[in-house]
Amino acid sequence: MNTEIAPGSASGIDTAPYVRLFARYLKDQGLPTTQQREAVAETVFRSSSHLSVEDIERQLRDAGERIGKATIYRTLDLLVRSRLVEEHDFEEGFKRYEHRLSREPVHAHLVCTETGRIIEFRSEEVERIVGEVAARHGFETSHHKLVIFGLSKEAKEAGAQMAYEGITCPIDAL
Repeated sequence: MNTEIAPGSASGIDTAPYVRLFARYLKDQGLPTTQQREAVAETVFRSSSHLSVEDIERQLRDAGERIGKATIYRTLDLLVRSRLVEEHDFEEGFKRYEHRLSREPVHAHLVCTETGRIIEFRSEEVERIVGEVAARHGFETSHHKLVIFGLSKEAKEAGAQMAYEGITCPIDAL
């Protein structure tokens, strides 16, 4: 059973418990909880999207916050190390960030290479296969990531075609 997880903003969510968890992590690490770190954390926890640093910077600026990119990057690193936020590389040339406290904390991603649209889904079949493969190899999993790249239905309907980006066999060139 595949369940697509609706994209969008989770505005209206109470981020205070998550920010407190982050503050506790910082304290445990001997680091100060600053207003800037809290603002970055709130921005990430408030969203159900996969945010880039530029997205976060823009949302902070729109909220009247003036926080530099270096501070955003350092705070995101701390959020990832705290395991409250996950870092994703969707082969766009930059990272995206998603909090792990969502309604569906275990999910996979479909990434449209034409539009950049990211579709989250949960699949019991994928979870079963991961468990079976790990067991077959005597492997104990802590977590996994699945990212599938291709063309979304909308991109195909708009005329996009899959571009082949493999290597050329020397025999084919003759």
